[in-house]
Amino acid sequence: MKFNLTDNIKHIHLIGIGGISMSGIAEILLKEGFEVTGSDMATTPITEKLKAKGARIDFGHTGTLVKDSDLIVYSAAIKADNPERMLGKKQNIPEIDRAEMLGKIMKSYPHAIAIAGAHGKTTTTSFISLLLEYADLDPTIMVGGNLKEIDGNIKIGSSDYFVTEACEYYESFLQFQPKIGVLLNIDKDHLDYFTDMDHIVRAFKGFAELVPEDGHLIAFNDNPYIREILPGLTCRKVTYGVSVESDFMAKNVVFNNSAHPTFDLYHKGENLGAITLQVPGMHNVFNALASIAVAFTLGLSLTDIQTNITRFTGIHRRFDILGKVKGATIVDDYAHHPVEIRATLEAVGNYKHRKVWCVFQPHTFSRTEALLEDFSQAFTLADHVILSDIYAAREIDDGAISSETLLALMTDHPETYYLKTFEEIRDFLYARIQPEDIVLTMGAGDVHRIGEMLLALEEDNNPGIK
Repeated sequence: MKFNLTDNIKHIHLIGIGGISMSGIAEILLKEGFEVTGSDMATTPITEKLKAKGARIDFGHTGTLVKDSDLIVYSAAIKADNPERMLGKKQNIPEIDRAEMLGKIMKSYPHAIAIAGAHGKTTTTSFISLLLEYADLDPTIMVGGNLKEIDGNIKIGSSDYFVTEACEYYESFLQFQPKIGVLLNIDKDHLDYFTDMDHIVRAFKGFAELVPEDGHLIAFNDNPYIREILPGLTCRKVTYGVSVESDFMAKNVVFNNSAHPTFDLYHKGENLGAITLQVPGMHNVFNALASIAVAFTLGLSLTDIQTNITRFTGIHRRFDILGKVKGATIVDDYAHHPVEIRATLEAVGNYKHRKVWCVFQPHTFSRTEALLEDFSQAFTLADHVILSDIYAAREIDDGAISSETLLALMTDHPETYYLKTFEEIRDFLYARIQPEDIVLTMGAGDVHRIGEMLLALEEDNNPGIK
């Protein structure tokens, strides 16, 4: 076995095995020869894939597979009163959470790379992963979305390179053990857990302090909170940015009609040449700079970086172009924080278009309430805004906050509407959109279905259209 578990642990049970991160851990454990069982609420393509690889999975939390296990791993969504965890305690089966398990796995990789930040983790993890993959370094990859180049969210490599996202929620990333840490940004989010901005900054500082003295922290120098924590760190620091003098900088950024940027890459004041991306927006310039800094730190050549970075064309639900309806382009994006919304709309501004119809599904009541004023100001670059109901996710609606609350604050944006059902939104849009418009669905829930429904309506009304 590659990583540090006691010899008597042979059977590991994962509660919530179908989650993005948990399923990746399960695949690694299976490859390492452990007996893997798990549970989840419903069968999905992810659970079917794990079963095909040898995992035994129960649906519902019956506990039938727990009793013979040597270790229980549980995700953040699984609380102490979960029947399987309670049964495990009764039988004295040790348990650890997902983040601690992932930290144990990371420790076994000499080149463990963890990407943290309020925004951009999945895209930057994908950028870095593919730069290593195309350089034939055969990394193990765990990414928080579906990356078509690896046919999913997990790829098990055979080398010493490991790349993963590092989520700040519940401060779970403080259990990681990176040799290279990437700090993309620090921003206000997850205020259902964090008490205030100081708490958030302390958590990210704790993550940065995990990088050993002989490791590297790749840090976004334009972010004032990151600049605040850098001086006290003992690891080697590599900075990147645009507006503040940094080790790696992007200058002379220009966009084509698809909002794809080209920029001059500078390293310590020297112009290394042009970098062209196949993903849109200024935010992806920042993500690419972080990835380039990692690649240089690992010794990849400039030629390989320039060539291979253009091969990344995006990840599922990050500015996904789904098709055309009545000559309008349908785009779906995962943006669910005011900073992400503004960044995505700025990217759309560089995309050739007539009008922007933005459909936003707020994600969780707690985030909507905590960032309500920021949300009300985030849509200034959209011509029309349609709000759907809040996607509850892990929360229960207590009636304190709703999309109509947000609508009432958006008086500076007169072209804003609230429509309750996806069917209403689909019909509202279909009656109004025109050629060269952009319909942009945004949110971390199931708002992408509206784009799919528009495409299906277009085909129904125009048989034979694909």
